Amino acid sequence: MNTYFSLSESIYDITSRWPELLDFLAANGFENMKNPVMRNSIGKRLSMEAALKSKNLDMEAFEKQMVEVIESKAVLWEESGRRCAEENAQKEKTGDFGEDRKGLAEKTAKEIRMEGAVPCPIRFPLIDMLEEWKEKTHMEIKFDLKAASMGTGWIREKMEKCKSPEEIADIYLSAGFETFFDNSLLGDYKNQGIFQEIEPPFHRNSIFENEKISVKDPKGQYTILGGVPAVFAVNTTYLGERKLPETWEDLMKPEFENSLALPVQDLDMFHAILLGIYAAYGKDGIRRLGAGLSSSMHPAQMVKMGKQKRTGEQPAVTVVPYFFACMMKENPSIKIVWPKDGAILSPIYLLVKAASVEKAKPFLDFLFSENAGKVLSADGKFPVIHPGEKQDLAEKNGFLWPGWEMIHNEDIPSLLKDLEQLFYSFAE
Repeated sequence: MNTYFSLSESIYDITSRWPELLDFLAANGFENMKNPVMRNSIGKRLSMEAALKSKNLDMEAFEKQMVEVIESKAVLWEESGRRCAEENAQKEKTGDFGEDRKGLAEKTAKEIRMEGAVPCPIRFPLIDMLEEWKEKTHMEIKFDLKAASMGTGWIREKMEKCKSPEEIADIYLSAGFETFFDNSLLGDYKNQGIFQEIEPPFHRNSIFENEKISVKDPKGQYTILGGVPAVFAVNTTYLGERKLPETWEDLMKPEFENSLALPVQDLDMFHAILLGIYAAYGKDGIRRLGAGLSSSMHPAQMVKMGKQKRTGEQPAVTVVPYFFACMMKENPSIKIVWPKDGAILSPIYLLVKAASVEKAKPFLDFLFSENAGKVLSADGKFPVIHPGEKQDLAEKNGFLWPGWEMIHNEDIPSLLKDLEQLFYSFAE
């Protein structure tokens, strides 16, 4: 039950009470609400209900996601308070608040620490599943899994403070290309062989192992569990006489200039799109995709209030994660297209310390179980490597992603910076 807000309230009132919703709204089509001027003007006049209706979004599902973002913040505060209470209780036991170093060392040696940022729709089901498993097995595991919409900057800050491999978490579970493919942050660890790919106890789902794609890391470091695919939501009303786009290359045609809505505020997805297009179509593909960006979705447009909209600005095609495409109402004007050249994939993966594999084995086995696969897949909306989870569109058309050669040989952060600049230079 939602006791935090009413959809009939204005976006301004809701986000004033729950500012953590701003990043979530920005990542899901309401990026202008992060502009204080827009939020104070339009946000005060527009109810959340009206905003969702304008985008043909499923209000019940979207409201649930908003509640999860709010409660995720509350969970973090509760966890912080619990840890503080445990530390104080331990100090009381030792009399003068000194640490029982031997007992603490033994506990730390057995304890498994997992951190990461996972897609909002699966975060709470995943946490519930992990809590239940932890209670049944009595394993000493601490996990800190935030919503991917909050970014991974907090993980970067923690890792930058670590002085040795012993100080970093045992397991990282995350999505996207933002932090964990940055060699300036992890290069030394990877070169030292700190991380070890975990081979699943089954043959990976064929949608991830075929002539187009292999998610098995040739360097044996990353363990891909699944991914977030990007598809097209085509508004046939705004499409007009143009042919329905079926491939990424179709979106780059002149007739789709200034006709695309892209998730530029959802960095995980946007970065995956840039890398996928660059791998398949080179810099020319980035230029042509940038030319297709609708001015209504361009970040610069947020601060250019009053600027006359250009003809054809209303996007005919919205590139959106498959989960959110499935949230859209059955509007006869909207047609969901899984691209024939593959949905661009933002990976969900593990980074596991080799030194922690033995103590974490029961937990890792559980992550590869059928039950975990069902939770991670969210009824097929997030394809996973477990062979029991099928998805017809994924199997038929597959995925498009940069591939291991680019991941391991390129400086991904620098490449992304260059691709972003190129993209925006053609999106004016």
